[in-house]
Amino acid sequence: MGVLTAERIKITSTKSPWWCTIAVIVLGLGLAAIVGFTSKLGLDSYKDELAQGNTPNFEPFIPSAFEAIGAGVGGFGVMVLMILAALTVTSEYRFGVIRTTFQAIPNRSSVLIAKALLVGVFGFVLSFILAIGALYLSRALAGDEAGALLSFDVDGTWRVIYGTAILAFLQIVVAVGVGALLRQSAGAIALLLLWPLVIESLFALFGSFGRAVQPFLPWMNAGYFLGQDGGVDFHWGPIGGLIYFIVFTAIVFGAALLVTNRRDA
Repeated sequence: MGVLTAERIKITSTKSPWWCTIAVIVLGLGLAAIVGFTSKLGLDSYKDELAQGNTPNFEPFIPSAFEAIGAGVGGFGVMVLMILAALTVTSEYRFGVIRTTFQAIPNRSSVLIAKALLVGVFGFVLSFILAIGALYLSRALAGDEAGALLSFDVDGTWRVIYGTAILAFLQIVVAVGVGALLRQSAGAIALLLLWPLVIESLFALFGSFGRAVQPFLPWMNAGYFLGQDGGVDFHWGPIGGLIYFIVFTAIVFGAALLVTNRRDA
């Protein structure tokens, strides 16, 4: 409890967590509002074309919970939380505070675990609340027709909501691990952003080899758990995708604990 208290004070006494929280709220709700508003505009345009006797050259966009929540809360919002989690480690290395921390708390593993738990639980709660808020906001702006799939009664909606929160927690733990392994803010942030956004997408360019590797990519499995397979032929179901990401998280964080205990601060 002393370690948790110390880490809580360090995290809450700086401004960056508060600014990151504001950014997550703005991104999560803002992108959900855009999804809802644009879907309504698209459906209205589609109806206008039909009313004028024209054949529309586009299909109306009817968003699901994944589009309303995944882009903002589960996408950019969680990335901001990952950056915050990585900075809780790398900032201490940058300013040399980590030496004082380890002198006060010789059990280095408990320091990393406390950081991951504090930011992870915060990210879980925030993501869960914002996911529900994003669904309501997107539905309100989309209207009854364009927002027909934005309902708790639609199959898969609840999985997107609680799944986004679970994955937020896991990705934050990964971010703490990456921060402890690299020790540098720029490198950790670059890796955490490029890995899910760019690196995993590049495998689609490698033909049969890329298609064979894609089912084993961690963020691909995270998206599969939320209901988006991305055209990848996975060897297991959505729950298997979650289990795969949990194992990946455990490996990264376990390696961070091992390395942190073995090398100099």
